[in-house]
Amino acid sequence: MAHQPEAGRRAPLNRERVLRAAIALADGGGIESLSMRKLAQELGVVPMALYKHVPNKEQLLDGMVDTVVARIDLPASGSGWKDVVRGRVLSARRELLRHRWAAQVIESRTGPTPAVLEYLDSMIGTFRDGGFSVDLTHHAMHAMGSRLLGFSQELFDDSGNADPNSDPNSDPDGGAEARAAGVAMAARYPRIAELAAGAAHDPTSVVGGRRCDDQFEFEFALDLLLDGLEKLHERGWTSTGSSGAEAGTETGAGAGAGAGPGA
Repeated sequence: MAHQPEAGRRAPLNRERVLRAAIALADGGGIESLSMRKLAQELGVVPMALYKHVPNKEQLLDGMVDTVVARIDLPASGSGWKDVVRGRVLSARRELLRHRWAAQVIESRTGPTPAVLEYLDSMIGTFRDGGFSVDLTHHAMHAMGSRLLGFSQELFDDSGNADPNSDPNSDPDGGAEARAAGVAMAARYPRIAELAAGAAHDPTSVVGGRRCDDQFEFEFALDLLLDGLEKLHERGWTSTGSSGAEAGTETGAGAGAGAGPGA
């Protein structure tokens, strides 16, 4: 009896199938576990077969980002600018919680990918259609920064560096050294220690290992920004009405190489 080649029973290889498999691998083992060789094994092909659809790993990562960003909810019809922006930002965050590697990859891009550009263009349109001037929209996009894509870029992590899943008894010497270092740090920087001791975060709702960026913290900052932008819009604020120093300063951090709007 003739043997049917295994390749004949597989679905044809195409870009969409490659990206779906890559996302599944990253979801399961983290982005560090993803390689072209492992992806080829998962798809049952030789590595060279992938390069017809994704010329290199960087373009593979670009495609993975675009696939995730393309799943962000479209603007809700009939809603005001504030509800639309909030709804889409929280939709973006839900996607990042499903794909916890995505924030790290978005930050690593050297330029915005097509889906990210389309999303940012749409968000700019939401502000402009809501009556924002070009000037205020420019500053709003910079102030929102990476939050537009569902995550916060933190200056530092106020919850410490310990692994919450580690066994404190597994390395007693290491634990004692860490505690001693913590005591010394608290003595030298008491206000930081006070803040860290009082911080409470939900580890189940963080994005990309940023333990300060849990859902409550994210929505607190998002609503603070949106409320402030609403007040500036109602006042008819312009940067030219500020002092020279303020007018010449870009507000807010960018959203990483691939997330921030152009100046």
